[in-house]
This record gives sequence, C-alpha cells and structure tokens, in this order.
Amino acid sequence: MIKVLFVTSEATPFVSTGGLGEVSGSLPRAINKSGLAEVSVVLPMYMSVKQKYYAETKPVYEGEVDLSWRKQYIGVRKTEYRSVKYYFVDNEYYFGREMIYGNYDDGERFAYFGKAVCSMIAAGVVSPDIVHANDWQSALSVIYLKRQFPELYNIRCVFTVHNIAYQGRYGIGIASDVFGLSQDDALPLTFDGDLNLIKGAITLSDAVNTVSRGYAQEISDGFYAYGLEDVIRSRPEGFHGIINGLDDSFDPANDATIPSRYSEADLKGKEKCREKLCLEFCIENRAESPIVAMVTRLAPQKGIDLVIRVAEEIVRDFGVTLVVLGTGRTEYEAFFRSLSETNKGRVGYVDRFDNSLSRLVYSGSDMFLMPSLFEPCGISQLTAMKYGTPPIVRETGGLKDTVIPYNEFTDEGTGFSFANYDAYEMKNTIGYAVSVFRDKKRWEGIVKRAMKADFSWKRSAEEYVKIYKEIMR
Repeated sequence: MIKVLFVTSEATPFVSTGGLGEVSGSLPRAINKSGLAEVSVVLPMYMSVKQKYYAETKPVYEGEVDLSWRKQYIGVRKTEYRSVKYYFVDNEYYFGREMIYGNYDDGERFAYFGKAVCSMIAAGVVSPDIVHANDWQSALSVIYLKRQFPELYNIRCVFTVHNIAYQGRYGIGIASDVFGLSQDDALPLTFDGDLNLIKGAITLSDAVNTVSRGYAQEISDGFYAYGLEDVIRSRPEGFHGIINGLDDSFDPANDATIPSRYSEADLKGKEKCREKLCLEFCIENRAESPIVAMVTRLAPQKGIDLVIRVAEEIVRDFGVTLVVLGTGRTEYEAFFRSLSETNKGRVGYVDRFDNSLSRLVYSGSDMFLMPSLFEPCGISQLTAMKYGTPPIVRETGGLKDTVIPYNEFTDEGTGFSFANYDAYEMKNTIGYAVSVFRDKKRWEGIVKRAMKADFSWKRSAEEYVKIYKEIMR
C-alpha cells in the first residue's frame, strides 16, 4: 500500500484558519477509509495546539535540524485521531507564539518546518513513499527533499495549491542565511528577483494539483495566477483539478449544534433554526422575507466591495433580511456595523467567528451569498447546500464547478449564479432568487436538490489516490 505523509501548516480539529485546515483534517481520513493508501499528517505544534492537545500526544523523536548556520531543536510527538496518525513538530522558539501566521519571521519559521519534516523522515520516524505538501508554508519540505536529501531521492512529491495568491515571496538575499540554500539550490525558487516558495514547489514536485477544475483552468491566466501563469503552463501534464469535499460532520440530520435537526425528507426543523437565527442576530422573523446570509472573511477576495455597493438597495428593493458573520478589514467591519444600526431588524452583523454560530447561519438562513472575486474551491457553498440554503455565487473557480444555476424552464439547479464581477449583476441575481423564493413549490425543489448533491470526500479521495499511483509508476 502506498504510504503518504501529508505536510500542512494546519488541520482540524487541532488548528484551522479556513479551507486548508478543513481539507487537511478531512482528506487524509477519507483516503485511509478507502483503503487505497495510508496517509499520516505532520504539522507544527503551535502554542494553541500544545495548550489543548499536548497531553494526548506521546514523544517519538528528538534531535537537531540544520538550518543554514543554525542548529535547532526538533521534538516530534504523535497521536491518532479518527484513524489518522498525526505528527507534531515541536519547537518552542518557532511555534510558541500567539499567532499562527503573520509573524515577522514566518519565512524562517516555515523553512524550519520544511527542514524538520525532511529530518524526521531521514531519521526513520516515518517512511513515506510520497510527501504531499500544501501551500507555501509547506513548500520548502518539497524543495529541501529534492535538493538537499539525496538519501530520500526515491520519495515522490505532490504539491497542492489551495490559493495561489499567497506565494511565500522573500528577498533573494536570505536564500543562504535564512533558508540554507546554495545558489544552485535556490535556482528553482527564483522568480522576478525574489525567492518564491510556491514557484519552487511547483517546479520540483512530481505532480501538482489545485482544489477545483475551474481554478486549475483559471490560474493559467495572468489575472488569477498572480504572475505564475508561465510557471504553471511549463508543466507538461498541467495542474490536476480536484474539488474539495465536505466532511460528514456537516449534516443537518445529525448536527447536534443546531436548534433542530432536519433533512430533505422533512424540512420542518429548518424553521426552528430560522427562529433561533433571528434571535441571535436581532432581526425580524418575517416568513415572506428571505434571509440572505454570508459567513465570510471580510476581504476583497470575497466580493465584499460588491456587497457594500448595493447592500442597502438589496434590503430596500427586495425586502430581504441580511445576515453577515465574519471579521476582516476594519473598514468592512465598520460598514456592516453601521448598516445593522441604521437597518435594525433588517440587517444583523456579528464581528466574530465560531463554529456553532456559523452552523446556525447555514441552517437558519434561506440564501447564501458568495460573490467572490476568485475562489479556488470554497467550502461555504457546499455547506450551505447541505443545510438546504441555496447559494448565490459568482461563476469563478470552485463556485462554478459546484453550484448548478437554477433553470426555470427545466426546473433544474441547486442555486443561482452571475458571471461578471459587477455589483448590479449580483443585485439582479439576488432579485431573481427572491422572486423564485416566493414560489414555495419551486423553492423547495431547489432546496432538496441542493441537499442531495454529493460532495463527500470519497470521490475526491479516489482522484488523489489516482495521482499517487501515477507518480509511483
């Protein structure tokens, strides 16, 4: 059986800031469950992880990591969770911080992590056939493996790009002093006068993929590739596009965190979730008024500028109630805070994030808005559909791959979509969705089709295993 070491900077339930953490917590388990490969996961033991999970782990290795002129301690601890073995790289200097990302020395921190992963493999802690790295934080594990560990030459590498906008770019002057890379070793990373970690991993890996077919196509274009389109096109086999799945814990029929459980066969519980949502967000519960919701990071990528442009018009012209859960840019938070004050009972905003509250939004709202500028895959639209809340999305990346626009002539579809990054095109699409919402029979059909859509990890896991087998040959 093929053995895979999944290298990631985050994984649920231990630590997660978004989609990467969800994938890293779900995909390895799905592959192991299939019996087609055996996947273990390695990630840093951040302060937050140590505080909560340290007692559940046991030590399996101690040693030193050579990082340029430094010799740094490495401790490896291990646990098993839901049939997956997790290894944690423990180093207080690099990971004993409040912040997971955003530290002044993130380049050095994740260079250490990449070198530590290779060192633990060389020491025999794990013996993978394949190293599967994810995003720029794990890119150096591929680069070191291919350039500095000749004894590990037979190990194959897969690299997954979750969001190419974040590339891990650093000044070329730190190649030797911080990363410990010679001029020859640094050559695959060199790009536009900088060191580009994602570029290096794309160049050196045996296979590269991203998290939807649509995004795989889009990032060969300069707008979506953030300058790396030629690097992407240079790979003869191209980028594999494998859509993310949805963890089986996201199921309103079995979700103990929501006020009332329900399924496509019996939707009565969704009304109770709506009632609770209205109480939590201090909005009026009016049956004729659809609740349009967003659970999002408040950032330009998520299309927040479009929403700000027409938010008041949407509430006024269509009689909808708007619910927003999320944090991000200060000016965006200030806008939604002000909007909720001037539209009491019609707009609800909560400037924090927690899992239970987000699931209440998914289960209690009627429509889910995702007008993203770009979206490699997206988990939110999958979750919304599973909870019977048809999404309204812009046709980009994984949103285009997963949401089937409603067709009133054939009565097919699982949501609504618009093509251009335009506030009024979005507004018109919301208006159309509201008109369909008032036809209860048609709306119930959309809701049930959305809930029945299959976004389990099983299919995605099989596609990853196919890549593993190809590169092993």
